[in-house]
Amino acid sequence: MKFYATPSFAVITYLLLLESCSPRLTVLDSQVRDENGWSELELGKIQFYLSEDLILSRERKSGSTAIVEGRVRVKDGRNVEDLVFERGTPGVVLFQTSEGNLAIGFDARRDDRYLMFGPNPKRDNVYTLLGKSAGPNGALVTYDDKQWEVGLGNAETRLLFDLRRSGNTKRDRQSVGGRKL
Repeated sequence: MKFYATPSFAVITYLLLLESCSPRLTVLDSQVRDENGWSELELGKIQFYLSEDLILSRERKSGSTAIVEGRVRVKDGRNVEDLVFERGTPGVVLFQTSEGNLAIGFDARRDDRYLMFGPNPKRDNVYTLLGKSAGPNGALVTYDDKQWEVGLGNAETRLLFDLRRSGNTKRDRQSVGGRKL
């Protein structure tokens, strides 16, 4: 008996291979972190990603309008700078605070530019963007030693990582001999 690959078989095989190679992004939460017992050094070896687009905005002081990153726009006569992190932007752990919060760096050139993420008890301890002064319009975050506004839609941006579970399962097996009269 000969086996011939049909187009549908080839397509299915391709899709299975593609899926096995694609990242399986999972939300980082306290439970996953505790179960794995990751140290700060081990966390530094994990590639993290943003769960959604994140836009930081701040009003620039009058004067020079040179732009290093982002873009500058004028809003109601004010000079406003936006810094955009697109969904899926990769980042790495630069350091961990004593509370277990993570400083995630997204700029490949500078380690002093990072955003803080920590477990959010209101969201099942999922690691979300940490800000100050949460108000009706969003929160304030520090990036590059400057204060930036984050809108409500971005205030709960989460950290994702690629989780690939191995097919190996450790199983303890015991036989029960039964019970006779």
